[in-house]
Amino acid sequence: MAGEPDADRAAARAGHVPVFLDRTIDLFRPVVDAARAEGRRPVIVDGTLGLGGHSSHLLAEFDHLRIVGVDRDPEALEMATRRLTAYRDRFTPVHARFDDFDRIVENLPADARDEVGPAIDGVLLDLGVSSMQLDVADRGFAYSVDSPLDMRMDPTTGPTAADILAEYTRDDLSRIFRVYGEERFARQIAAAVVRRRDHDPVRTSSQLVELLYDTIPHGARRTGGHPGKRVFQALRIEVNAELEAVENAVPGYLDLLRRGGRAVFMAYHSLEDKIVKRELTARTASRTPAGLPVELPGHGPEFESVTRGAEKASQAEIDHNPRSASVRVRCVRRIDGRTP
Repeated sequence: MAGEPDADRAAARAGHVPVFLDRTIDLFRPVVDAARAEGRRPVIVDGTLGLGGHSSHLLAEFDHLRIVGVDRDPEALEMATRRLTAYRDRFTPVHARFDDFDRIVENLPADARDEVGPAIDGVLLDLGVSSMQLDVADRGFAYSVDSPLDMRMDPTTGPTAADILAEYTRDDLSRIFRVYGEERFARQIAAAVVRRRDHDPVRTSSQLVELLYDTIPHGARRTGGHPGKRVFQALRIEVNAELEAVENAVPGYLDLLRRGGRAVFMAYHSLEDKIVKRELTARTASRTPAGLPVELPGHGPEFESVTRGAEKASQAEIDHNPRSASVRVRCVRRIDGRTP
Protein backbone atom coordinates (compact mmCIF):
# COMPACT_ATOMS: atom_id res chain seq x y z
CA MET A 1 0.00 0.00 0.00
CA ALA A 2 1.40 3.38 -1.02
CA GLY A 3 -0.07 5.40 1.83
CA GLU A 4 -3.26 6.41 3.62
CA PRO A 5 -5.88 8.66 1.96
CA ASP A 6 -5.50 12.29 2.96
CA ALA A 7 -8.18 14.67 4.21
CA ASP A 8 -10.29 11.94 5.82
CA ARG A 9 -11.34 14.33 8.57
CA ALA A 10 -12.59 16.86 6.03
CA ALA A 11 -14.53 14.16 4.24
CA ALA A 12 -16.07 13.00 7.50
CA ARG A 13 -17.20 16.54 8.25
CA ALA A 14 -18.96 16.54 4.88
CA GLY A 15 -20.73 13.30 5.80
CA HIS A 16 -19.02 11.43 2.98
CA VAL A 17 -18.56 7.69 3.50
CA PRO A 18 -17.75 5.76 0.30
CA VAL A 19 -20.21 2.93 -0.35
CA PHE A 20 -18.87 -0.61 -0.90
CA LEU A 21 -15.31 0.67 -0.48
CA ASP A 22 -13.46 -2.56 0.33
CA ARG A 23 -15.38 -4.51 -2.31
CA THR A 24 -14.64 -1.82 -4.91
CA ILE A 25 -10.93 -2.09 -4.24
CA ASP A 26 -11.11 -5.89 -4.54
CA LEU A 27 -13.05 -5.68 -7.82
CA PHE A 28 -10.39 -3.46 -9.42
CA ARG A 29 -7.33 -5.23 -7.99
CA PRO A 30 -7.08 -7.77 -10.87
CA VAL A 31 -6.95 -5.08 -13.58
CA VAL A 32 -4.26 -3.16 -11.71
CA ASP A 33 -2.22 -6.31 -11.22
CA ALA A 34 -2.66 -7.32 -14.88
CA ALA A 35 -1.49 -3.92 -16.13
CA ARG A 36 1.56 -4.05 -13.87
CA ALA A 37 2.40 -7.52 -15.19
CA GLU A 38 2.18 -6.14 -18.76
CA GLY A 39 4.44 -3.20 -17.89
CA ARG A 40 1.63 -0.67 -18.16
CA ARG A 41 0.22 1.94 -15.80
CA PRO A 42 -3.55 1.28 -15.54
CA VAL A 43 -6.20 3.96 -15.93
CA ILE A 44 -9.58 3.96 -14.20
CA VAL A 45 -12.29 6.55 -14.84
CA ASP A 46 -14.27 7.56 -11.76
CA GLY A 47 -17.24 8.94 -13.65
CA THR A 48 -19.04 10.18 -10.53
CA LEU A 49 -16.16 11.62 -8.53
CA GLY A 50 -18.15 13.48 -5.86
CA LEU A 51 -15.80 14.25 -2.98
CA GLY A 52 -13.30 11.69 -4.24
CA GLY A 53 -13.89 9.08 -1.55
CA HIS A 54 -13.48 6.01 -3.74
CA SER A 55 -10.69 7.59 -5.79
CA SER A 56 -8.63 8.60 -2.78
CA HIS A 57 -8.65 5.06 -1.42
CA LEU A 58 -7.95 3.48 -4.81
CA LEU A 59 -4.99 5.80 -5.37
CA ALA A 60 -3.71 5.06 -1.88
CA GLU A 61 -4.08 1.31 -2.36
CA PHE A 62 -2.47 1.11 -5.81
CA ASP A 63 0.65 3.25 -6.28
CA HIS A 64 0.75 2.42 -9.99
CA LEU A 65 -2.83 3.54 -10.71
CA ARG A 66 -3.97 6.66 -12.55
CA ILE A 67 -7.52 8.00 -12.19
CA VAL A 68 -9.50 10.38 -14.36
CA GLY A 69 -12.17 11.87 -12.07
CA VAL A 70 -15.32 13.28 -13.69
CA ASP A 71 -17.99 15.44 -12.08
CA ARG A 72 -20.50 17.94 -13.42
CA ASP A 73 -20.55 19.86 -10.12
CA PRO A 74 -17.67 22.39 -10.17
CA GLU A 75 -17.73 22.79 -6.39
CA ALA A 76 -17.46 19.05 -5.79
CA LEU A 77 -14.69 18.79 -8.40
CA GLU A 78 -12.70 21.56 -6.71
CA MET A 79 -13.10 19.97 -3.26
CA ALA A 80 -12.12 16.52 -4.55
CA THR A 81 -9.09 17.94 -6.37
CA ARG A 82 -7.90 19.59 -3.15
CA ARG A 83 -8.45 16.33 -1.30
CA LEU A 84 -6.38 14.44 -3.86
CA THR A 85 -3.48 16.91 -3.97
CA ALA A 86 -1.08 14.23 -2.74
CA TYR A 87 -1.88 12.24 -5.89
CA ARG A 88 -1.85 15.12 -8.38
CA ASP A 89 0.65 13.33 -10.65
CA ARG A 90 -1.80 10.39 -10.96
CA PHE A 91 -5.15 12.19 -10.85
CA THR A 92 -6.83 14.21 -13.61
CA PRO A 93 -10.03 16.16 -12.78
CA VAL A 94 -12.58 16.68 -15.56
CA HIS A 95 -15.57 19.02 -15.34
CA ALA A 96 -18.20 17.18 -17.38
CA ARG A 97 -21.29 15.03 -17.18
CA PHE A 98 -20.28 11.40 -16.87
CA ASP A 99 -21.53 10.60 -20.38
CA ASP A 100 -19.57 13.40 -22.09
CA PHE A 101 -17.16 11.03 -23.78
CA ASP A 102 -15.51 13.67 -25.95
CA ARG A 103 -14.30 15.51 -22.83
CA ILE A 104 -13.41 12.30 -21.02
CA VAL A 105 -11.40 10.78 -23.88
CA GLU A 106 -9.46 13.98 -24.51
CA ASN A 107 -8.35 13.92 -20.86
CA LEU A 108 -7.13 10.32 -20.87
CA PRO A 109 -3.35 9.85 -20.61
CA ALA A 110 -1.70 9.66 -24.02
CA ASP A 111 -0.69 6.03 -23.46
CA ALA A 112 -4.20 4.91 -22.45
CA ARG A 113 -4.71 3.05 -25.72
CA ASP A 114 -4.96 -0.40 -27.22
CA GLU A 115 -4.85 -1.57 -30.84
CA VAL A 116 -8.28 -0.01 -31.47
CA GLY A 117 -7.79 3.43 -29.91
CA PRO A 118 -8.29 5.17 -26.54
CA ALA A 119 -8.94 2.53 -23.89
CA ILE A 120 -9.28 2.27 -20.11
CA ASP A 121 -8.74 -0.51 -17.60
CA GLY A 122 -11.74 0.26 -15.43
CA VAL A 123 -14.69 2.50 -14.77
CA LEU A 124 -16.60 3.24 -11.59
CA LEU A 125 -20.07 4.80 -11.76
CA ASP A 126 -21.54 5.47 -8.32
CA LEU A 127 -24.91 6.72 -9.55
CA GLY A 128 -27.32 9.05 -7.82
CA VAL A 129 -26.95 12.25 -5.84
CA SER A 130 -23.69 12.69 -3.94
CA SER A 131 -23.34 13.04 -0.20
CA MET A 132 -22.11 16.60 -0.56
CA GLN A 133 -25.17 17.66 -2.54
CA LEU A 134 -27.51 16.10 -0.01
CA ASP A 135 -25.70 17.72 2.88
CA VAL A 136 -25.36 21.26 1.49
CA ALA A 137 -28.50 23.06 2.59
CA ASP A 138 -28.75 25.68 -0.17
CA ARG A 139 -28.84 23.26 -3.11
CA GLY A 140 -32.45 22.17 -2.58
CA PHE A 141 -31.87 18.41 -2.73
CA ALA A 142 -33.03 17.72 0.82
CA TYR A 143 -36.68 17.92 1.87
CA SER A 144 -35.67 18.23 5.53
CA VAL A 145 -34.06 21.69 5.14
CA ASP A 146 -35.72 24.81 3.75
CA SER A 147 -33.86 26.16 0.72
CA PRO A 148 -34.49 27.28 -2.86
CA LEU A 149 -35.53 24.40 -5.13
CA ASP A 150 -32.44 24.28 -7.33
CA MET A 151 -31.35 20.59 -7.50
CA ARG A 152 -28.90 21.12 -10.38
CA MET A 153 -25.79 19.01 -9.99
CA ASP A 154 -24.08 21.59 -12.18
CA PRO A 155 -25.47 24.87 -10.83
CA THR A 156 -24.02 26.82 -13.76
CA THR A 157 -26.46 25.55 -16.37
CA GLY A 158 -29.99 24.40 -17.05
CA PRO A 159 -33.42 24.89 -15.43
CA THR A 160 -33.93 24.42 -11.70
CA ALA A 161 -36.53 22.28 -9.97
CA ALA A 162 -38.49 25.48 -9.24
CA ASP A 163 -38.47 26.28 -12.98
CA ILE A 164 -39.90 22.85 -13.75
CA LEU A 165 -42.67 23.26 -11.18
CA ALA A 166 -43.47 26.70 -12.63
CA GLU A 167 -43.38 25.76 -16.33
CA TYR A 168 -44.29 22.11 -16.92
CA THR A 169 -47.85 21.18 -17.78
CA ARG A 170 -49.92 19.23 -15.29
CA ASP A 171 -49.60 16.08 -17.42
CA ASP A 172 -45.81 16.39 -17.64
CA LEU A 173 -45.49 16.95 -13.89
CA SER A 174 -47.73 13.97 -13.25
CA ARG A 175 -45.59 11.84 -15.56
CA ILE A 176 -42.28 12.61 -13.89
CA PHE A 177 -43.74 12.15 -10.38
CA ARG A 178 -45.23 8.81 -11.42
CA VAL A 179 -42.35 7.44 -13.51
CA TYR A 180 -39.27 8.84 -11.76
CA GLY A 181 -40.67 8.90 -8.23
CA GLU A 182 -43.13 5.99 -8.43
CA GLU A 183 -45.55 8.30 -6.62
CA ARG A 184 -49.11 6.94 -6.61
CA PHE A 185 -50.63 10.38 -5.95
CA ALA A 186 -48.76 11.91 -8.91
CA ARG A 187 -51.85 13.36 -10.61
CA GLN A 188 -53.17 14.97 -7.43
CA ILE A 189 -49.77 16.51 -6.62
CA ALA A 190 -49.34 17.84 -10.15
CA ALA A 191 -52.80 19.40 -10.06
CA ALA A 192 -52.04 21.05 -6.71
CA VAL A 193 -48.79 22.52 -8.05
CA VAL A 194 -50.55 23.97 -11.08
CA ARG A 195 -53.39 25.45 -8.98
CA ARG A 196 -50.95 27.09 -6.58
CA ARG A 197 -48.55 28.56 -9.12
CA ASP A 198 -51.14 31.00 -10.49
CA HIS A 199 -50.90 33.01 -7.27
CA ASP A 200 -47.92 31.63 -5.29
CA PRO A 201 -45.46 29.43 -7.25
CA VAL A 202 -43.58 26.77 -5.32
CA ARG A 203 -40.00 28.05 -5.02
CA THR A 204 -38.61 26.45 -1.85
CA SER A 205 -38.33 22.97 -0.38
CA SER A 206 -40.53 23.84 2.60
CA GLN A 207 -43.29 25.13 0.32
CA LEU A 208 -43.21 21.88 -1.66
CA VAL A 209 -43.27 19.77 1.49
CA GLU A 210 -46.23 21.79 2.78
CA LEU A 211 -48.08 21.21 -0.50
CA LEU A 212 -47.37 17.46 -0.28
CA TYR A 213 -48.70 17.24 3.26
CA ASP A 214 -51.84 19.09 2.16
CA THR A 215 -52.32 16.86 -0.90
CA ILE A 216 -51.38 13.32 0.12
CA PRO A 217 -54.08 11.71 2.31
CA HIS A 218 -53.12 11.36 5.95
CA GLY A 219 -53.60 7.60 5.94
CA ALA A 220 -51.19 7.18 3.02
CA ARG A 221 -48.47 9.09 4.89
CA ARG A 222 -48.29 6.49 7.64
CA THR A 223 -46.17 4.18 5.47
CA GLY A 224 -43.48 4.67 2.84
CA GLY A 225 -41.36 7.26 4.63
CA HIS A 226 -41.42 11.03 4.25
CA PRO A 227 -43.97 12.26 1.64
CA GLY A 228 -41.24 14.34 0.00
CA LYS A 229 -38.91 11.43 -0.72
CA ARG A 230 -40.43 10.31 -4.02
CA VAL A 231 -41.30 13.73 -5.42
CA PHE A 232 -37.87 15.21 -4.60
CA GLN A 233 -36.22 12.19 -6.26
CA ALA A 234 -38.38 12.65 -9.36
CA LEU A 235 -37.54 16.34 -9.66
CA ARG A 236 -33.82 15.69 -9.19
CA ILE A 237 -33.84 13.06 -11.94
CA GLU A 238 -35.69 15.38 -14.33
CA VAL A 239 -33.53 18.44 -13.58
CA ASN A 240 -30.29 16.55 -14.21
CA ALA A 241 -31.50 14.23 -17.00
CA GLU A 242 -30.05 11.43 -14.89
CA LEU A 243 -31.61 8.48 -16.66
CA GLU A 244 -30.63 9.83 -20.08
CA ALA A 245 -27.05 10.12 -18.83
CA VAL A 246 -27.10 6.55 -17.50
CA GLU A 247 -28.56 5.26 -20.79
CA ASN A 248 -25.66 6.88 -22.65
CA ALA A 249 -22.94 6.13 -20.12
CA VAL A 250 -23.29 2.38 -19.57
CA PRO A 251 -22.69 1.30 -23.20
CA GLY A 252 -20.19 4.10 -23.75
CA TYR A 253 -17.91 3.03 -20.91
CA LEU A 254 -18.22 -0.64 -21.82
CA ASP A 255 -17.01 0.25 -25.30
CA LEU A 256 -13.95 2.02 -23.83
CA LEU A 257 -12.80 -0.95 -21.76
CA ARG A 258 -9.78 -2.85 -23.03
CA ARG A 259 -9.70 -6.66 -22.89
CA GLY A 260 -9.70 -7.70 -19.23
CA GLY A 261 -11.04 -4.31 -18.12
CA ARG A 262 -13.76 -4.06 -15.51
CA ALA A 263 -16.82 -1.85 -15.05
CA VAL A 264 -18.40 -1.33 -11.62
CA PHE A 265 -21.88 0.20 -11.49
CA MET A 266 -23.59 1.26 -8.26
CA ALA A 267 -27.33 2.01 -8.59
CA TYR A 268 -29.61 3.28 -5.84
CA HIS A 269 -33.07 2.93 -7.30
CA SER A 270 -34.77 0.52 -9.64
CA LEU A 271 -34.85 2.84 -12.67
CA GLU A 272 -31.05 3.14 -12.77
CA ASP A 273 -30.52 -0.53 -12.00
CA LYS A 274 -32.86 -1.64 -14.77
CA ILE A 275 -30.86 0.35 -17.33
CA VAL A 276 -27.58 -1.13 -16.08
CA LYS A 277 -28.97 -4.66 -15.90
CA ARG A 278 -30.47 -4.50 -19.40
CA GLU A 279 -27.19 -3.44 -21.01
CA LEU A 280 -25.07 -5.91 -19.05
CA THR A 281 -27.46 -8.76 -19.87
CA ALA A 282 -27.06 -7.99 -23.58
CA ARG A 283 -23.27 -7.69 -23.37
CA THR A 284 -22.80 -10.96 -21.45
CA ALA A 285 -24.98 -12.99 -23.85
CA SER A 286 -23.86 -14.93 -26.92
CA ARG A 287 -24.25 -13.08 -30.21
CA THR A 288 -24.73 -16.31 -32.17
CA PRO A 289 -28.22 -16.41 -33.76
CA ALA A 290 -30.65 -18.52 -31.76
CA GLY A 291 -31.12 -22.08 -32.95
CA LEU A 292 -27.59 -22.76 -34.18
CA PRO A 293 -26.00 -25.82 -32.57
CA VAL A 294 -22.56 -24.23 -32.03
CA GLU A 295 -21.25 -20.78 -31.22
CA LEU A 296 -20.07 -18.95 -34.31
CA PRO A 297 -16.46 -17.72 -34.20
CA GLY A 298 -16.34 -14.10 -33.08
CA HIS A 299 -19.94 -14.22 -31.84
CA GLY A 300 -19.34 -15.10 -28.20
CA PRO A 301 -20.23 -12.72 -25.38
CA GLU A 302 -18.17 -9.54 -25.05
CA PHE A 303 -18.28 -9.56 -21.24
CA GLU A 304 -18.67 -11.91 -18.32
CA SER A 305 -20.27 -11.11 -14.98
CA VAL A 306 -17.95 -10.75 -12.00
CA THR A 307 -20.69 -10.22 -9.46
CA ARG A 308 -23.52 -12.72 -9.22
CA GLY A 309 -26.42 -10.49 -10.15
CA ALA A 310 -26.55 -7.34 -8.05
CA GLU A 311 -24.62 -7.36 -4.78
CA LYS A 312 -26.12 -5.57 -1.79
CA ALA A 313 -24.52 -3.97 1.25
CA SER A 314 -24.11 -6.07 4.37
CA GLN A 315 -26.01 -5.14 7.51
CA ALA A 316 -22.70 -4.09 9.06
CA GLU A 317 -22.09 -1.59 6.25
CA ILE A 318 -25.67 -0.32 6.40
CA ASP A 319 -25.28 0.26 10.15
CA HIS A 320 -22.05 2.19 9.50
CA ASN A 321 -23.33 4.02 6.40
CA PRO A 322 -27.15 4.15 6.07
CA ARG A 323 -26.90 5.52 2.51
CA SER A 324 -25.67 2.10 1.38
CA ALA A 325 -29.01 0.44 2.24
CA SER A 326 -30.44 0.78 -1.27
CA VAL A 327 -27.29 0.25 -3.35
CA ARG A 328 -27.12 -2.48 -6.00
CA VAL A 329 -23.62 -3.21 -7.32
CA ARG A 330 -22.91 -4.96 -10.62
CA CYS A 331 -19.50 -5.66 -12.16
CA VAL A 332 -18.50 -7.13 -15.52
CA ARG A 333 -15.17 -7.93 -17.20
CA ARG A 334 -14.40 -7.66 -20.91
CA ILE A 335 -13.40 -11.08 -22.25
CA ASP A 336 -13.49 -10.31 -25.97
CA GLY A 337 -11.38 -7.84 -27.89
CA ARG A 338 -12.75 -4.50 -29.00
CA THR A 339 -13.73 -3.84 -32.59
CA PRO A 340 -12.86 -0.59 -34.40
